[in-house]
Amino acid sequence: MPNVVKLEPNPANRCFGCGAANPLGMKLTFDLDVDARRTRGSFTLGPNYAGGAGFAHGGIIAVVLDEAMGKLSRLANEQAVTAEMSVEYKKPVPIDKPIHVEGWQEEEKGRNRFRVAEIRDIQGNLLARGKGRFVTVPQAHFAEVNPVKSG
Repeated sequence: MPNVVKLEPNPANRCFGCGAANPLGMKLTFDLDVDARRTRGSFTLGPNYAGGAGFAHGGIIAVVLDEAMGKLSRLANEQAVTAEMSVEYKKPVPIDKPIHVEGWQEEEKGRNRFRVAEIRDIQGNLLARGKGRFVTVPQAHFAEVNPVKSG
């Protein structure tokens, strides 16, 4: 039986992508497959995340990919922030149909984590791919830069 951890939105977190304390946030939920070392999520975005053409806004696509890559830090029980990210927009991402996102890490060099995430439709067609460089940061750093955490 696979070792999968459900990553529900944290009630104390105001993160736009995955926090439950942000009333305008996406509240994305992911599964962390510990054995496969991957994150996975399936959801329908909805009309609040549409771009001008009626498909998902490019910035929202980037948020979904960034969240899928960022959650991989849980595998090593570390915190990492996005240092660089690129997105390939392959096909329009629907807002009214289910999509699947999957993320994995390809390489680790010092504090750098090189990760990839993909969004696919229910037929498996590749809609978008993100590549990111994440940098690990000690927990104490967050207290230094944000001593009064809201929410």
